[in-house]
Amino acid sequence: MKETEKNSGISHFFKNAGSAICNFFKWIGADLKDIGTTFANGDWKTRVSYLIMGFGQLMRKQYARAIAFFGLEVLFIYYMVAFGSKYLVDIATLGTHGRGFNPDGTVSYGDNSFYILLYSLLSIIAIAAFIFVWRLNVRQNRDAQALLAQGKKLPTTKQDLHSLLDENFDKTLLALPLLGIFVFTVLPIIFMICVAFTNYDYNHQPPAQLFTWVGLENFKNMFSMGTTGFGKTFGTVLSWTLVWAFFATFLNYFLGMGVAILINKKGIKFKKLWRTILVMTIAVPQFVSLLYVGKMFAADGLVNAYLLKWGWIDKAIPFWTNPTYAKILIIVINCWIGIPYLMLIATGLLMNIPEDLYESARIDGANPFQMFMKITLPYMLFVTGPYLLTQFTGNLNNFNVIFLLTQGQPQSMNLTGGAGYTDLLVTWLYKMTVQDTDYKMAAVIGIMVFLVTAVISLVVYNVLPSVKDEEGFQ
Repeated sequence: MKETEKNSGISHFFKNAGSAICNFFKWIGADLKDIGTTFANGDWKTRVSYLIMGFGQLMRKQYARAIAFFGLEVLFIYYMVAFGSKYLVDIATLGTHGRGFNPDGTVSYGDNSFYILLYSLLSIIAIAAFIFVWRLNVRQNRDAQALLAQGKKLPTTKQDLHSLLDENFDKTLLALPLLGIFVFTVLPIIFMICVAFTNYDYNHQPPAQLFTWVGLENFKNMFSMGTTGFGKTFGTVLSWTLVWAFFATFLNYFLGMGVAILINKKGIKFKKLWRTILVMTIAVPQFVSLLYVGKMFAADGLVNAYLLKWGWIDKAIPFWTNPTYAKILIIVINCWIGIPYLMLIATGLLMNIPEDLYESARIDGANPFQMFMKITLPYMLFVTGPYLLTQFTGNLNNFNVIFLLTQGQPQSMNLTGGAGYTDLLVTWLYKMTVQDTDYKMAAVIGIMVFLVTAVISLVVYNVLPSVKDEEGFQ
């Protein structure tokens, strides 16, 4: 039954995705048709506004709108003529000659592939934004003409300004944050995706050495199993990333829940003391605690020193130089820093489970394990399903634990791109960027991280019971 529901959820997700794509193209077609109809049925003010934005608003005495639309058009034209166009013309090549020296010994700065790509993207986005504003201008002219035809009055400048602080205040308030998200989040992501299709690396550093487009060559190299390919390394790192995320999520979840149940159990004394001791492990910054724990398990660390002193071992245990030992130890240490979080969350949720459910189960003869499986666990999974998904995707990109403990070590000659046996995709990406300056392959890895995270998140999210039926748990 559960497998059927899972398959149904996945098929529902792909069905919704296909429907969304079809609706998008239908909307594009309807919008283009509306533009043509508006021009054909519009008066001369509306038609002139197709070329001079804000003209219709000016003639209809909507001065604030007219100034805003006309000002944006002038600003866009100035930007494209004075700045954007000179970068857009080089977008196909990303530059033809880098920095050098003229015959007279002066510096010839030439092109800069980095700036060409960055400002070309800005110009393309500016064009898209201008098209959106132009479409808004046309729609407002259409609506204004329709209102006048019905004998109604148009909003005055004072009413427009008042609306920005009243019914449209949400748009006014969110304008600056949205601009910040675009500049500092969306644009870098688009830039990274573009870099994945170039040869931007240590040997192609602008302005001295330019980089250019290479198509899908980097993606082919990522999945190539040859001696110079990254296929084997990618498979190894991806498999460990998924194993790590699974154990780091579910071990912490069930152990944290178990600790919370034990502490909340009737008859347990000093409950506040036990909670305080556990919380202290997360009160210390991970930068300090993980570095210290990493040194404790080194070959000359405290753990090996005392085991040798007590005669329990004959030689130091290779905690960090043996791949298997290192991976197991990382998962165990992550439990140490992760269980307190889950204990705190589970403590609050367990208190919300109706006590009469347990009383009814006891009357029916259920033992503690049966009550846990039939009452506690279903309730916890239902309520914390989205949280589990968030934790899993977060652990896929958990940089701190891996890098502070092992820096991805131990290394291997069998792995390319500077990857180690304990590297996650995100720590491997860091090494490719900072240590090897192989920006093109780092960008490919970034795209792979996004695809893995997005696919898992979307599929699992659509099959979560708490998402499909918010009122389902009784």
